[in-house]
Amino acid sequence: MKKSLLTLLILCSTLVINAQEKEQDLQENPFYAKHEVKLNALLLVVGSFEVGYEYLLDEESGLGISVFLPYDKDIKDDISYYVSPYYRYYFGKKYASGFFLEGFGMLNRVDREVDFIIDDGEDNWVTDFALGIGLGGKWVTKKGLIGEINFGIGRNLFESGETDYDFIGKFGITVGYRF
Repeated sequence: MKKSLLTLLILCSTLVINAQEKEQDLQENPFYAKHEVKLNALLLVVGSFEVGYEYLLDEESGLGISVFLPYDKDIKDDISYYVSPYYRYYFGKKYASGFFLEGFGMLNRVDREVDFIIDDGEDNWVTDFALGIGLGGKWVTKKGLIGEINFGIGRNLFESGETDYDFIGKFGITVGYRF
């Protein structure tokens, strides 16, 4: 009886110590961190700035937001900005990485379709909201560095008849850090 009780006590203490080590590993390893900041390197090269933040809900999903601001004149003539909240579901074996599907919304301000220029004092910009879907892949190093490729497409819901932008796109090659 004493041997059985002693064996059970040793087994329980081993399990508790092992569970504490795993919890400590999760807290110390940036791979399991909950916050990410990202910069779209592809758009930075072509003349615009897109920065994002993502909060990881668990090992399979995350909520995030990205903000797009152009600095190149050619891009500024077509789109003023967008703000895009999103939800991602990850299918990878590692924590919140690998292949993902994304559902997003996008508040955007685009140039109104104008066939000929008449200065009637009317604003030539239209603000609209789009819903869309996307997909991509995310890779995370043990030190917390992130590489990501994504593509998405959506449709403007309200003012699409007044612009050339019924459909909107979202794409990038993104670099970032998980902390």
